[in-house]
Amino acid sequence: MAGAFQDKVVLITGGSRGLGRAMAEGFAAEGAKLAIVSRKLEGCDEAAAALRQAYGTEVFTRATHVGNWDDLDVMVDEVIERFGRIDVLINNAGMSPLYPALSDISEALFDKVVSVNLKGPFRLMANVGARMAAEQGGSIINISSSASVTKSPNSEPYGAAKSGLNALTRSFAAAYGPKVRVNCIMAGPFLTDISQAWDMDAFNARAKASIPMQRGGQANEIVAAALYFAGEGASFTTGAILAIDGGSH
Repeated sequence: MAGAFQDKVVLITGGSRGLGRAMAEGFAAEGAKLAIVSRKLEGCDEAAAALRQAYGTEVFTRATHVGNWDDLDVMVDEVIERFGRIDVLINNAGMSPLYPALSDISEALFDKVVSVNLKGPFRLMANVGARMAAEQGGSIINISSSASVTKSPNSEPYGAAKSGLNALTRSFAAAYGPKVRVNCIMAGPFLTDISQAWDMDAFNARAKASIPMQRGGQANEIVAAALYFAGEGASFTTGAILAIDGGSH
C-alpha cells in the first residue's frame, strides 16, 4: 500500500543518526525517496542499507559538511540529478562543542558553530527554496533547539545560532510563500547518541525538577511532527515554530 509520501524526495542533513535517522525512517516507512547527507559517508551508507532492507527505500548518500557553502550547492545539484527534484528539505545537522569557559571560546570554534547551525541552513533554504518556488513547491523543516529561547549555559554560541534559525524560518516562509512552506521544530533534550556524553544522573535530577514531562525525549518522538509539517495536513501552516521539548522551554 502506498504511503503518504510515496515517491516524494526528502533531503535530510545529519540524517545518519539521532533525530535525523529517526525522521529518515519515518519518511521511508511512508514511501519517500531519501537523500541522507552528513560529514561521515560511512554512517550515511549504514543508514541507507538499513532503510533499503526495512522499507525498500531508494536512498542517495553523500559526505557533506553543512558548513561548506559551495559544497552544499554541488550536493543539491547531485540530489536533483539523481531524483529530479527535492520535495522536502530538513535542516537537521547541528553541533554544540563543549568548552571550559566562555572566555576560552576561540573565533574558530564560534565560527564553526554558526557555520553548521545557521549559515549552512541559510544556504540550503535559499538554494532549495528557490527551486521549489519556481517549480512544484515544497516543504522546508528546520530543527532548532529550546536553547534558542532560554538561557543556554555551556552552549551559548549554539543557542544564538539556533535563535537565528528560528528567525530565518519566519523570514523564508514569507520569502517563498505560497508555494513553499517553511516551519521549525524546536527540540528540547533528546536521548540520542549525543546524550551518551552527558552526566545522566545529573540530567535525570534536573529533568525531574524542571521539565514537566520529567525526562528526555526519545528520537522517534520527533517523527510525527516532521511528517505533519511536510504533509498535506499542514497546508495552511508556515512560519510556525513547534516546541517538542517536554515543556522545558
